[in-house]
Amino acid sequence: MARQIRHNVEGGWYHITTRGMGRRDIFSCDRDRERFTGLLQELVERYGIVLHAYVLMDNHYHLLIETPHANASRALQWLNVSYAAWYNAGHDRTGPLFQQRYKGIPVDGDGSWALACSVYVHLNPVRAQALGLGKEDRGREKAGFLPREATREEVAARLAKLRGHAWSSYPAYAGYAPRPEWLTCERLWWRAGTGKGKDAKADYRRCLEDCLRQGVEEGAFAQITSAVAIGGAAFIERLRRKVPPSARSDTNARAWRRMLPFGEVVKAVETVKGEVWESFAGRKGDCGRDLALYVARMNCGLSIPELAALAGMESAAASKAVQRMRKRLPGDRKLKSILRKVSAEIGARGT
Repeated sequence: MARQIRHNVEGGWYHITTRGMGRRDIFSCDRDRERFTGLLQELVERYGIVLHAYVLMDNHYHLLIETPHANASRALQWLNVSYAAWYNAGHDRTGPLFQQRYKGIPVDGDGSWALACSVYVHLNPVRAQALGLGKEDRGREKAGFLPREATREEVAARLAKLRGHAWSSYPAYAGYAPRPEWLTCERLWWRAGTGKGKDAKADYRRCLEDCLRQGVEEGAFAQITSAVAIGGAAFIERLRRKVPPSARSDTNARAWRRMLPFGEVVKAVETVKGEVWESFAGRKGDCGRDLALYVARMNCGLSIPELAALAGMESAAASKAVQRMRKRLPGDRKLKSILRKVSAEIGARGT
């Protein structure tokens, strides 16, 4: 698995996931879970982390955190090393407890994405085969929401499981348990629709439990499980620009580059040329199509066959087009000027 490129940003929000080695359990009993939640409290106090949501499952955990001091990597390393050492000593075991490094996905904390991520985190206890939400049942709702068709008994069982899962921040959010001092709920309570004079806990409870009662179509939430970032186009583009061009091949740099769609490159070329793609793509001697393919090859993380399919041409022709641009650019001032304008247009679209 490719190593993640870390974005340690002041005030950044992150969805954190860590799994046990070989998907084996990392929490064997409530004593383990109590120790881990104690470390969460220390994480907040020691590193100034803002913990917005969490859930402990048998073989993994989820956190939704905010980092005022841009120290997510250091804080999560301390958390995992501290817990692994304690767990190994208490269970007479040796070797790594966790599977590789933690997975940290940047989240847009200024929009509704943080609320959506908290809902996903809190719904983890009900995403189980025994409750009618196994892998087959989740084929169309990857974000953790249940299908449109659900029996009354299934819904009741899911609600009971959700409310009774003590090793989660949801009981505190929904008013089923006291809130620990180290858990911050206000931001997500507000995002759930809380206004002056309203019941914050009831608002959040309604927001999440209505998902279980009614079912939610797979949509924007689906990227929570697989995306390199969770947020709107401008948020993703700001982060994408920070990926160094020289990022190592064993990182997920290519996945980040894929976040710039080929269609955005086409729109930028169309704007600079003042005409639509269909007008110049097949025009003999016109550089527009080749330029779009070259820019996409450099920025979108797409293979030549993928680019060819998007442009409606053969792979060999797309490869030659990219090569032509690469050879022409160093000595063609006019073409360089057009390229700068296209690059500026792409940048403007991300702001």
